[in-house]
Amino acid sequence: MHIELTDHLRCPQDHEEAFLVLLPDRMEGRRVVAGHFGCPACGWNTAWTDGIPDFKEGWRSSESPPYDAAAAVALLGVVGPGGWLALAGSAGALAPELAALLPGVSMVAINSSVEVVPADQVSVIVSGAWPIKARAMRGVVLGGDATGWRDAALGSVLPGLRAVGSGAPPPATPGVELLGSEAGLWVVRRR
Repeated sequence: MHIELTDHLRCPQDHEEAFLVLLPDRMEGRRVVAGHFGCPACGWNTAWTDGIPDFKEGWRSSESPPYDAAAAVALLGVVGPGGWLALAGSAGALAPELAALLPGVSMVAINSSVEVVPADQVSVIVSGAWPIKARAMRGVVLGGDATGWRDAALGSVLPGLRAVGSGAPPPATPGVELLGSEAGLWVVRRR
Protein backbone atom coordinates (compact mmCIF):
# COMPACT_ATOMS: atom_id res chain seq x y z
CA MET A 1 0.00 0.00 0.00
CA HIS A 2 1.36 3.42 -0.94
CA ILE A 3 1.96 5.51 2.14
CA GLU A 4 0.19 8.51 0.53
CA LEU A 5 -3.07 6.52 0.43
CA THR A 6 -3.28 6.87 4.23
CA ASP A 7 -4.52 10.45 3.81
CA HIS A 8 -7.56 9.15 1.88
CA LEU A 9 -8.57 6.26 4.14
CA ARG A 10 -11.21 6.30 6.85
CA CYS A 11 -12.02 4.03 9.76
CA PRO A 12 -14.35 1.25 8.55
CA GLN A 13 -16.41 1.30 11.75
CA ASP A 14 -19.91 2.77 11.81
CA HIS A 15 -19.24 6.24 13.22
CA GLU A 16 -18.61 9.71 11.91
CA GLU A 17 -15.74 9.75 9.41
CA ALA A 18 -12.40 9.54 11.19
CA PHE A 19 -8.84 9.44 9.91
CA LEU A 20 -6.52 6.51 10.49
CA VAL A 21 -3.10 6.50 12.10
CA LEU A 22 -0.49 4.43 10.26
CA LEU A 23 2.48 2.80 11.95
CA PRO A 24 4.66 1.26 9.21
CA ASP A 25 6.70 -1.81 10.19
CA ARG A 26 8.37 -2.40 6.82
CA MET A 27 8.64 -0.16 3.76
CA GLU A 28 9.82 -0.71 0.19
CA GLY A 29 10.31 2.77 -1.22
CA ARG A 30 6.96 4.56 -0.67
CA ARG A 31 5.03 1.29 -0.21
CA VAL A 32 4.09 0.01 3.24
CA VAL A 33 4.58 -3.75 3.06
CA ALA A 34 3.82 -4.39 6.73
CA GLY A 35 2.22 -2.13 9.28
CA HIS A 36 -0.64 -1.24 11.57
CA PHE A 37 -3.65 1.06 11.19
CA GLY A 38 -5.58 2.42 14.14
CA CYS A 39 -8.53 4.75 14.65
CA PRO A 40 -8.12 7.32 17.42
CA ALA A 41 -11.92 7.80 17.59
CA CYS A 42 -13.03 4.22 18.36
CA GLY A 43 -9.86 2.17 18.92
CA TRP A 44 -10.33 -0.07 15.85
CA ASN A 45 -7.03 -1.45 14.52
CA THR A 46 -5.61 -3.90 12.05
CA ALA A 47 -2.18 -5.17 11.02
CA TRP A 48 -0.81 -6.66 7.79
CA THR A 49 2.44 -8.23 6.61
CA ASP A 50 1.84 -8.92 2.89
CA GLY A 51 1.41 -5.41 1.42
CA ILE A 52 -2.42 -5.66 1.55
CA PRO A 53 -4.20 -4.06 4.52
CA ASP A 54 -7.19 -6.15 5.63
CA PHE A 55 -9.90 -4.00 7.21
CA LYS A 56 -11.82 -7.22 8.04
CA GLU A 57 -15.01 -8.78 6.70
CA GLY A 58 -14.02 -8.14 3.07
CA TRP A 59 -14.03 -10.50 0.13
CA ARG A 60 -11.95 -10.99 -3.01
CA SER A 61 -13.95 -10.66 -6.21
CA SER A 62 -14.24 -13.59 -8.59
CA GLU A 63 -16.13 -11.65 -11.28
CA SER A 64 -14.85 -9.83 -14.35
CA PRO A 65 -15.91 -6.27 -15.16
CA PRO A 66 -18.23 -5.89 -18.18
CA TYR A 67 -15.90 -3.30 -19.78
CA ASP A 68 -12.17 -2.85 -20.28
CA ALA A 69 -9.71 -0.28 -18.93
CA ALA A 70 -9.92 1.93 -22.05
CA ALA A 71 -13.70 2.17 -21.62
CA ALA A 72 -13.28 3.04 -17.93
CA VAL A 73 -10.83 5.84 -18.81
CA ALA A 74 -13.23 7.23 -21.42
CA LEU A 75 -16.21 7.07 -19.06
CA LEU A 76 -14.28 8.65 -16.17
CA GLY A 77 -12.89 11.43 -18.36
CA VAL A 78 -9.57 11.36 -16.48
CA VAL A 79 -6.81 13.32 -18.21
CA GLY A 80 -3.33 14.01 -16.85
CA PRO A 81 -1.37 12.78 -13.84
CA GLY A 82 -2.09 13.09 -10.14
CA GLY A 83 -4.65 11.91 -7.65
CA TRP A 84 -6.29 8.57 -6.95
CA LEU A 85 -8.92 6.32 -8.50
CA ALA A 86 -10.83 3.80 -6.37
CA LEU A 87 -11.78 0.54 -8.10
CA ALA A 88 -14.13 -1.68 -6.10
CA GLY A 89 -14.99 -5.35 -6.46
CA SER A 90 -14.67 -6.76 -9.98
CA ALA A 91 -13.57 -3.32 -11.27
CA GLY A 92 -10.35 -3.78 -9.28
CA ALA A 93 -9.20 -6.21 -11.99
CA LEU A 94 -8.71 -3.14 -14.22
CA ALA A 95 -6.10 -1.57 -11.91
CA PRO A 96 -2.92 -2.75 -13.70
CA GLU A 97 -4.25 -1.75 -17.15
CA LEU A 98 -5.57 1.58 -15.87
CA ALA A 99 -2.19 2.31 -14.30
CA ALA A 100 -0.56 1.75 -17.71
CA LEU A 101 -3.11 3.99 -19.46
CA LEU A 102 -2.93 6.74 -16.81
CA PRO A 103 0.71 7.32 -15.85
CA GLY A 104 1.00 9.31 -12.65
CA VAL A 105 -2.51 8.43 -11.41
CA SER A 106 -2.58 6.09 -8.40
CA MET A 107 -5.13 3.28 -8.03
CA VAL A 108 -6.61 1.63 -4.96
CA ALA A 109 -8.24 -1.74 -5.72
CA ILE A 110 -10.73 -2.63 -2.99
CA ASN A 111 -11.75 -6.30 -2.74
CA SER A 112 -10.33 -7.01 -6.19
CA SER A 113 -9.50 -10.48 -7.45
CA VAL A 114 -6.48 -12.22 -5.94
CA GLU A 115 -4.63 -11.71 -9.23
CA VAL A 116 -4.36 -7.96 -8.50
CA VAL A 117 -1.27 -7.35 -6.42
CA PRO A 118 0.32 -4.18 -5.05
CA ALA A 119 2.58 -2.44 -7.60
CA ASP A 120 4.08 0.99 -8.27
CA GLN A 121 0.74 2.74 -8.96
CA VAL A 122 -1.58 0.11 -7.46
CA SER A 123 -2.54 -0.36 -3.81
CA VAL A 124 -4.83 -3.19 -2.72
CA ILE A 125 -7.16 -3.21 0.31
CA VAL A 126 -9.63 -5.82 1.55
CA SER A 127 -12.57 -4.40 3.50
CA GLY A 128 -16.16 -5.14 4.47
CA ALA A 129 -17.01 -1.42 4.65
CA TRP A 130 -16.19 1.42 2.26
CA PRO A 131 -12.69 2.51 3.40
CA ILE A 132 -12.29 5.83 1.50
CA LYS A 133 -12.95 9.29 2.91
CA ALA A 134 -15.51 11.64 1.42
CA ARG A 135 -14.31 13.86 -1.44
CA ALA A 136 -10.95 12.12 -1.73
CA MET A 137 -10.86 10.41 -5.16
CA ARG A 138 -10.48 11.67 -8.71
CA GLY A 139 -12.89 8.95 -9.76
CA VAL A 140 -14.51 5.70 -8.65
CA VAL A 141 -15.31 2.56 -10.65
CA LEU A 142 -17.72 0.10 -8.99
CA GLY A 143 -17.97 -3.49 -10.11
CA GLY A 144 -21.36 -5.21 -10.11
CA ASP A 145 -20.39 -7.03 -6.91
CA ALA A 146 -19.78 -3.73 -5.05
CA THR A 147 -23.13 -2.00 -5.66
CA GLY A 148 -23.89 -2.02 -1.92
CA TRP A 149 -21.23 0.67 -1.57
CA ARG A 150 -22.68 2.92 -4.27
CA ASP A 151 -23.72 5.86 -2.09
CA ALA A 152 -20.55 5.86 0.03
CA ALA A 153 -18.40 5.48 -3.08
CA LEU A 154 -20.13 8.38 -4.83
CA GLY A 155 -19.44 10.48 -1.75
CA SER A 156 -15.72 9.77 -2.16
CA VAL A 157 -15.55 11.46 -5.58
CA LEU A 158 -14.30 15.03 -5.71
CA PRO A 159 -16.92 17.57 -6.87
CA GLY A 160 -17.09 17.92 -10.66
CA LEU A 161 -15.54 14.49 -11.27
CA ARG A 162 -17.09 11.15 -12.21
CA ALA A 163 -17.98 7.68 -11.01
CA VAL A 164 -18.76 4.67 -13.21
CA GLY A 165 -20.62 1.55 -12.19
CA SER A 166 -22.45 -1.61 -13.14
CA GLY A 167 -26.07 -2.36 -12.35
CA ALA A 168 -28.93 0.03 -11.74
CA PRO A 169 -27.92 3.70 -11.98
CA PRO A 170 -28.10 5.83 -8.85
CA PRO A 171 -31.07 8.16 -8.57
CA ALA A 172 -30.48 11.81 -9.43
CA THR A 173 -29.96 13.84 -6.25
CA PRO A 174 -28.76 17.38 -5.63
CA GLY A 175 -25.20 16.03 -5.30
CA VAL A 176 -25.21 13.54 -8.20
CA GLU A 177 -25.91 14.17 -11.88
CA LEU A 178 -26.60 11.09 -14.02
CA LEU A 179 -24.68 11.60 -17.27
CA GLY A 180 -25.73 8.37 -18.92
CA SER A 181 -26.89 4.80 -18.50
CA GLU A 182 -26.84 1.99 -21.05
CA ALA A 183 -26.80 -1.81 -20.96
CA GLY A 184 -26.21 -2.02 -17.21
CA LEU A 185 -23.45 0.64 -17.08
CA TRP A 186 -23.85 4.15 -15.70
CA VAL A 187 -21.79 7.34 -15.37
CA VAL A 188 -22.45 10.12 -12.88
CA ARG A 189 -20.79 13.43 -12.04
CA ARG A 190 -20.51 14.70 -8.48
CA ARG A 191 -21.76 18.24 -7.98
